[in-house]
Amino acid sequence: MSDESTRATVEKTASELLAAAGLRRTRARESLLALLYESDRPLSHQEIAEKPGGAEFDRVTLYRTMATLEQAGLIHRVQGVDGFWRFSGHSLEAPGCPGDHPHFLCLDCGRMTCLKDQSLPWVSVPHESQVYGKQLVVYGRCPACSRKEAQKGKPDE
Repeated sequence: MSDESTRATVEKTASELLAAAGLRRTRARESLLALLYESDRPLSHQEIAEKPGGAEFDRVTLYRTMATLEQAGLIHRVQGVDGFWRFSGHSLEAPGCPGDHPHFLCLDCGRMTCLKDQSLPWVSVPHESQVYGKQLVVYGRCPACSRKEAQKGKPDE
């Protein structure tokens, strides 16, 4: 399947999800939702703006659209220890982070990765408490940044 064909399929899915969530279909909503569905990891506002199609929207439109998509349950967000929120798309059948998994945040490059092969721990809360979400962010240096850092210490050959 070509990249154009894949993009068209993702945009159709985004359009269908918006309709199923009872949201009006707008170019910003369809484009941003498709962009999040295409990504293999959660993206920050800055990363979204740097992607093709993400830069066509001003900052206010981007923030409002992301808030609307989150309120509709079409995306979820994870906050890194750097204070930045990152967003990821999911289906209506799986509110919150559907994989129930922790995330890894590289403190050097800011890239967040889903650790889908691991589960979040079970947490007991006081009786009659209501839990609205949970997240676990592990942070450090990703392999690419670790290699760059290791190269800094090596003398030129």
